[in-house]
Amino acid sequence: MKYLKNIVLVMVAAGSVLVSRIGDAQTTQQADIVKTETKYAEGEVKRVDSSLGKITIKHGAIKNLDMPPMTMVFTVKEKSMLKDVSPGDQVRFLVISDNGKMVITELLK
Repeated sequence: MKYLKNIVLVMVAAGSVLVSRIGDAQTTQQADIVKTETKYAEGEVKRVDSSLGKITIKHGAIKNLDMPPMTMVFTVKEKSMLKDVSPGDQVRFLVISDNGKMVITELLK
């Protein structure tokens, strides 16, 4: 009987761990959705300088950098990112601060 009681206790403990892990996975998935929804800034392309790898964007708030809406010049990670964008295009982008230099790492038209 004592052996059976120990088995039941182990099964209950294992079930608790499983339920906890499922809850953690759901929380992580919800956090990923929030990150995806808020990680991109949006704006309008004002100028493109492909030779220098720079783009001027009038953008909304950039949440990951706690930056208010404004118009500014960004450097792009790769010059090839600029081949399909023109002034007037609406874009979504991900920007990071690389030692104070604003670098766009993803650019979506």
